[in-house]
This record gives sequence, structure tokens and C-alpha cells, in this order.
Amino acid sequence: MSASLPLAGLKVLEFSHTIMGPCAGLLLADLGADVVKVEPAPDGDRTRRLPGFAAGFFAMFNRNKRSVAIDLKSPEGRAVLHRLVADADIVLENYGPGTMERLGCGWEELRALNPRLIYLALKGFLAGPYENRPALDEVVQFQTGLAYMTGPPGQPLRAGASIIDILGAVFGVTGVLAALRERERSGEGQRVGSSLFESAAFLMGSHMAGAAAVGEPPPPMPARRGAWGIYDVFQAACGTQLFIGVTSDAQWQRFCARFALAELAADPRLATNAQRTKERSWLIPRLREVIGALSFAEVTAGCAAADVSWSPVGRPEDLFTDPQLLAGGLLATAISAAGGGKEVPLPALPLEFGQGRERAQLRRQPPRAGEHTREVLCAAGIPDEQVESLLRQGAVLAAVA
Repeated sequence: MSASLPLAGLKVLEFSHTIMGPCAGLLLADLGADVVKVEPAPDGDRTRRLPGFAAGFFAMFNRNKRSVAIDLKSPEGRAVLHRLVADADIVLENYGPGTMERLGCGWEELRALNPRLIYLALKGFLAGPYENRPALDEVVQFQTGLAYMTGPPGQPLRAGASIIDILGAVFGVTGVLAALRERERSGEGQRVGSSLFESAAFLMGSHMAGAAAVGEPPPPMPARRGAWGIYDVFQAACGTQLFIGVTSDAQWQRFCARFALAELAADPRLATNAQRTKERSWLIPRLREVIGALSFAEVTAGCAAADVSWSPVGRPEDLFTDPQLLAGGLLATAISAAGGGKEVPLPALPLEFGQGRERAQLRRQPPRAGEHTREVLCAAGIPDEQVESLLRQGAVLAAVA
């Protein structure tokens, strides 16, 4: 492990599944923390076996970690875990409400073993009347109005990625970093909570503020009253779609010049962005005619020359060959269960550090369940013969494929 990584030296125990918890662990691991994923013995994290669109979850969110498999329902397994906690800096978990307490691994039990411990609980809800409810990313997208705002009127639609799981993880890690700073002052650890519902509600804050400012509820985004005159999807002559955003008056003049739209540039009804938003009913169809008569290469070259924002309408698979990501933003990661062991390029952490603009790298492939059980237990001072006894009892498991 590189000592130059910002979180090198921190020891983390991760109890997690699916996305929110594993993502929080990934953030800490990519930044240098020694993250040990504690998986249930004998089967390991069930995320390894998810089908369909979830088949890539484990590979994406579990690189740069070690894995131990422990049966926390057994007294021997809990004793092993408690020994590991005594030397840990951070425990993070995203199990259902009350699960860690039933396993003897809740905040109260663990802080008695290690007063410096920071305990990150990633839940559906923070303290309040909902706190004991189960929750999912998609559930809170509907509950907070995010799905309502995403789909067209009358057709609420979840976002195309698990953005609330990931955002809740980011907020959780932010809280952990603040708690680490506080521990430097006080010498004491603390419980940190992050949640799906409150994270989704935070995203809705601007819509809440807008509703209060204008005195009416916001319409779904596909039916919104836009803030910019040209902010739309267009189609080139070949049928390829692209998004174009012209967000300033200077951009508008350059756009018109590049696309030979002198009559529109001189039209007093279109002089300012505010005026252009009022003329969209005829302006956008007119621009669609212009763009639709040009090749995709001509349109993109014109947008680039006019220095306006544009993008093709991409798909996830396009990112495998995206030049920007190929420049340092993709890590060759093993897809074990669903992908037959092959390696595919997956996105790196979207951060860079220092004058060299260095990115976090892949140091460990996603582990097999229990791959590091012997290694971690021996490092904790548990004698070899005791480790072997624990393995025979089934209290821990090593290297399950």
C-alpha cells in the first residue's frame, strides 16, 4: 500500500452489501485505507451472485479491499470480530436497522471495545419516525419526488443509475473524515450516520427553494420552463442525436455565426437569453431544421468552433472507449462471477491530487470471499493453530471461490 495515499494507515472494517456500503468502503480504499470487507460465512456477500443489471455491482464497488469471511452468529466468530475491532479506526455498515445490534456488533458494543472507533451507519433514514423502515435507492427516489421530477408528467421514473446509494456513501465518508478530524482533538471516536432518504431530499432542495420563490410547485424536468433558450437534444442528418446548450448571449452570437444564421442573430426577439426562452415554440423547430440538414461531424465541428457546450447522446458502453477516460480514468477490474473472470475497464475515482494530477489506482482486484481471512487474523495476533481451529469449526472461512 502506497504511503503517499492520503488515507494510508487507517484500518477499516466494512460490513456491507449491494452499493451504499461497498461504495463508502471503495472511497476509503481507493484513497489508501486498509479496508477489510467482513463477509458472512459460509456464503459471502450475496451481491456477488446478483443477476441482471446488478451483475456488475460487486466488481465496481469492491476493488482495493481485502476479504475475511466470519460467521457472526457464532460466539467464536463474534470473538474474532471483536478482536479485529480493537485495532480498527473505522467500522462501516449498511445492514438493515437492528441487524448489527442482533449480531453483537452495534455501535454501543463496539465502542466499549475501542473508544477511538468511528462507526459509520449507512441507513435508509436518519433519526425520526421513519428510522426503522427498510429502504432502497429506488424507494426514496419515489418518496422524495426525484422520480416525479425525472419522468414526463404522469410517468415518474427512477434515475438511470443508483445515484442515491452513491450520494449517501459520499456523504457518509464526508462525515467520517470530519469525525477523524474531531478525534485528533478529543481522542474519542463517534457514530456517524448517513442515509438514502435525506440524501435524496438534499437533491430536491433546489426544487423546494424554487417552489417557495415562485409560489408554485415545479413541473417534472421534461415539462419544465427552461432557464436557457437553447438547451435541447437535436438530430443530425444521419440520425445521430446530440445535446446542445447555448447559455449566454455571446455564445448565441458565435453559434449563429458558425451555422450561418445571420437573420436569427439580428432578430431583436432573440437578443438575450431571457427573450430566447420566450420564443422557443418557433426557435427550436427552426434550429432542428438547420441541424437536421447537416452531418454529425459538421454539427459537432460547428459547436466546437463556436465554443458552446455539446455532447453526443451516449450509452454506458461508449465509456469503454471514451478518450477522456482512456487518458487515466479507467481501471482494468476483474468481473469474477458474472463475467467468467475477465477484466474490463471500469471508472476510477473522480479525483486527482497534486501538481502531477495523480489519480487513485487499482492496487487489489475485488477479492474472493474470505481470500484474506488467514492473513488478517494472523496479523491481529491470532495464533496459526487457533485460526485453523476456527476454520474447522466454520466460525471463519478462507478463500471461497
